[in-house]
Amino acid sequence: MRPRAIVSWSTGKDSAFALYRTREQGKLEIAGLLSTINAGFARVSMHGVREQLLDAQAMALKLPCQKVEIPFPCSNAAYEERLAKALETARVQGITHVVFGDLFLEDIRAYREAQLTRLGLHADFPLWRSDTALLAQEMIRSGLRAILTCVDRQKLDRSFAGRTFDQRLLRELPSGVDPCGENGEFHTFAYDGPMFGAAIPVTVGQTVEREGFLFTDLLPTTQDGQSKA
Repeated sequence: MRPRAIVSWSTGKDSAFALYRTREQGKLEIAGLLSTINAGFARVSMHGVREQLLDAQAMALKLPCQKVEIPFPCSNAAYEERLAKALETARVQGITHVVFGDLFLEDIRAYREAQLTRLGLHADFPLWRSDTALLAQEMIRSGLRAILTCVDRQKLDRSFAGRTFDQRLLRELPSGVDPCGENGEFHTFAYDGPMFGAAIPVTVGQTVEREGFLFTDLLPTTQDGQSKA
């Protein structure tokens, strides 16, 4: 039997493609998702995606999602405590690995590995050290579709908020901006691709600025395009 794993799920393209590549490699059995939710707003942390859309992704992936609710504001100590409880629960249920979509930030990888080691779990990084220009092209060619939900205002202008992650966007990214947004330039919501059983209908809503970031609201919609929000 293959070791059982959960995916650290941000709702974005990197975690979606990490799941896809893990399944392709066949070394781990993906048993579920683990996501952090801002309890005050019912949205996925940092990406700002509505919890309803996280649920829609889990349904399209046919995977259970374990949600870690954190308060707002939340100290790092409180965050680590709640995450550790969730990971311990996963370990007791037979999970041995956690899959991450990180690409090349060494400090983040070391932090994640240290957290998991304390709990007797292993970290897996299927996208690690990928050439991000090539990886971005591979994502698009695979059929992965995503929308920019969070943009760092210091690195990208407002016109990028709410855009589709596609060839045109890659061509228009300013010099120095990572094609996959690995340095925090942007975050995405994946709504279609080979990892999903069906596309997730969404409508791009309003964009607001908070603390130097632009957040674009995505609204869950019915198949005929009517908003369910």
